[in-house]
Amino acid sequence: MLATDGKLANATIQDAQFCKQGALDPAKVKGKVVHCIKEDNIKSAAESLEAKYAGALGMTLENQKKQGKTVNDDTHMVPTVGTHKAPPPEQKSTTSQPPPKKGKPPHSIPPNQRQNPNYDVIAATAPPSPSLKVMMSPAKTVIKTKPAPVMASYSSRGPNKIQPSILKPDVIAPGVNILAAYSLGTSPTTLLQDTRRFEFNVLQGTSMSSPHVSGIAGLLKTLHPTWSPAAIKSAIMTTGTIHLYTTTRDNTNKPIQDAFDNDLANSFDYGSGHVQPDLAIEPGLVYDLHLIDYLNFLCASEYNQQLISSLNYNRTFVCKGAHSMNDLNYPSITLPHLGLDPVTVNRTLTNVGPPGTYNVTAKLDGSKVTVVPNSLTFTKLYEKKTFKVIVQASSVLQRNKYQFGELVWSDGKHRVRSPVTVQRQ
Repeated sequence: MLATDGKLANATIQDAQFCKQGALDPAKVKGKVVHCIKEDNIKSAAESLEAKYAGALGMTLENQKKQGKTVNDDTHMVPTVGTHKAPPPEQKSTTSQPPPKKGKPPHSIPPNQRQNPNYDVIAATAPPSPSLKVMMSPAKTVIKTKPAPVMASYSSRGPNKIQPSILKPDVIAPGVNILAAYSLGTSPTTLLQDTRRFEFNVLQGTSMSSPHVSGIAGLLKTLHPTWSPAAIKSAIMTTGTIHLYTTTRDNTNKPIQDAFDNDLANSFDYGSGHVQPDLAIEPGLVYDLHLIDYLNFLCASEYNQQLISSLNYNRTFVCKGAHSMNDLNYPSITLPHLGLDPVTVNRTLTNVGPPGTYNVTAKLDGSKVTVVPNSLTFTKLYEKKTFKVIVQASSVLQRNKYQFGELVWSDGKHRVRSPVTVQRQ
């Protein structure tokens, strides 16, 4: 039954649909499977606690629109199935529709029970269907799910609001429905009313994806103890191949989807793509950075000398010469203020693999990208080569809209990929 059909008389429709504490009437809900709406983007155990207190045998928990298709395998207080709304079918019509009739709509909600406009509205049915039955099968683990990966709805997105010239996020890593070690000091739901204790739990969020990336960084540091943090980051970001397919594609060889219906993810969602630790071990080339590079970047960002010096172990640092934010030797290229004049970006690659010749390919819709030189030959380990990337937007490129492309260096075995993101203004 809908939670709104099982609400207490003095509970609001909004509180009932989210199955908030004290909103459900045990006389109506007991022995039934209650349908609630998920309120929080990540955790959702509180709804099942209210369902349990009201005597429900189980719960179905439906996402709001803002939560898309990301369904979490949370620990609940009653057997629960997570669901999301299917996209409405497209309706094509050449005839005009009559305007809606004025007046009070049917099943209108009293003013004191109207929903927050940010939430989906589930109106109570009158009366609830007595013939509907729900059966839940035992839970089981499903592997090799397709498509995967899919961008989680609650994942942080770009552009970078603090420094738009640096693409964020850098990469994505597994962060949804992760089986992880868990503390016996708290319950799997973190609810005080939950007395259960387990050594493992299914979790999600940045707290799960971060350990994956940290573990990969630790692996690379163990194998390459002399690599700088920037070199390790570059190896993780640029090693974007799954067999012949880039990490911006899923396991069906299609572009990575967003958790929202009919949307495809882009570099503001996944950065360089999904991490591939086996390939990061031997990236071929890396974009390296050291302290002086970061300090010069702060010079280009117009930070004052006192602040920059405080980040230099309190040793005085004086900005010398001209510095451009575009020239930070980062594994991605982002130009948020591209005009019609060509912009030149400088990058330096360091060879961390065998000798070889790398050729470049670049593509960016609506812009011309020229790389000089377009071929780099490395003869020894840790040899450095500098190149220029010249980007010129077309006059037909839509203003104030970001375009996404890539720049790839390859020797036939290694594929060193950098996302390119521009916005014409």
